[in-house]
Amino acid sequence: MKQLDPAGQDPAQAAATGPDATGLDATELDAGRPDPAEASAIGQSPAAAGVIGPSPNEAGVTGQSPNEAGVTGQSPAKRRAGCTRAIPTGAAERRGQLKPGERVQLTDAKGRHNTIILEAGKVFHSHRGTFEHNQIIGQDEGCVVTTAAGTEYLVLRPLLSDFVLSMPRGATVVYPKDAGQVVQMADIYPGARVAEAGVGSGALTMSLLRAVGDDGYLLSAELRPEFATIAKANVESWFGRPHPAWDLRVGDMAELLVAADGPGPGGLDRIVLDLLAPWDLVEPCAQALAPGGVLISYIATTTQLSRLVETLRDHGGYTEPYSWESIVRPWHVDSLAVRPSHRMVGHTGFLVTTRRLAAGYTAPARRRRPAPGAQDAEGLQWTAAAFGLAEVSERKLRRVTRAIEEGQAMAPEADGRS
Repeated sequence: MKQLDPAGQDPAQAAATGPDATGLDATELDAGRPDPAEASAIGQSPAAAGVIGPSPNEAGVTGQSPNEAGVTGQSPAKRRAGCTRAIPTGAAERRGQLKPGERVQLTDAKGRHNTIILEAGKVFHSHRGTFEHNQIIGQDEGCVVTTAAGTEYLVLRPLLSDFVLSMPRGATVVYPKDAGQVVQMADIYPGARVAEAGVGSGALTMSLLRAVGDDGYLLSAELRPEFATIAKANVESWFGRPHPAWDLRVGDMAELLVAADGPGPGGLDRIVLDLLAPWDLVEPCAQALAPGGVLISYIATTTQLSRLVETLRDHGGYTEPYSWESIVRPWHVDSLAVRPSHRMVGHTGFLVTTRRLAAGYTAPARRRRPAPGAQDAEGLQWTAAAFGLAEVSERKLRRVTRAIEEGQAMAPEADGRS
């Protein structure tokens, strides 16, 4: 709906007919702008002085103030300096000198970690000596503390990826490598309205809350109250206080999506599933997702992967699902000794993404020829063809049988197998 000025006139029409919505014509507006010659005389470029800038329409004729439009020529740095926007939740805890109550990570010369919470007067004990917390409190992050036995520890605030792997957990956590891909591939953006089914210990929840920000919304559903309690404690421990965008509820996501105080039809931009049977939520998610919204699911096994993808295809209201896994292999780099590390983070789970179609539309038919084993799992016949394997022909069986009876050696196959 268009907004009209107090005189009841469309601002766009007002700009086109001479006097603008402020009641001034172009001559009067130009009279208030710096002269290019004057700007050059004092060593300022016309652009810096604001001579070359937004048109009257852009400068606030349609409702935006000149200051907001940048007519005054104020630099972005100066505008940021005068900004009074609130600090995002958890950001203050990540800056400044180390304070009592903060969690810090100690790393020794061999890369082993110890996580402690600073407390005035307390002493850290280990088999490599002791030191007082007071030696760290008030120091800058990245300092080094030495124990009474001479062992040095590097002191840093833990990253979210460090915290996730060391925090108390009830359920298995979503590893940082997968959480990062969920945020990126599902396009979780600031201000997004997101729902998460299966909170577990809160590892993925923290990444989602960071992505949506204080102005977003995250509805987290967890069936087990004890898991919800653990997740709540971990999330508040990481952010330093309850996150304003988080709505944690104990219950079934399918019921919460249609509840009176739920998001409502088309009320969500993104949905994240971390469940044993995500295919049960395909239809409820279709009702809750806005057109173009993203559904992403984290699953552990190939059988779950197959059933979810086929359910999404059969539904008809989603785009062609995309599935993948990620494997992270660190490398050992020491001068010329460069090789893969002996340990790696292999398979943790699969990710599947798809997008909601507009109401009344179905996805275009797939053009590629389906695999021989592409059929409903319930009617699956346990044959070689069902799994895409080549059937042994009757002709070959007769040839092999005849060769055996005659005591002849079989010629090797084309691929070298006999």
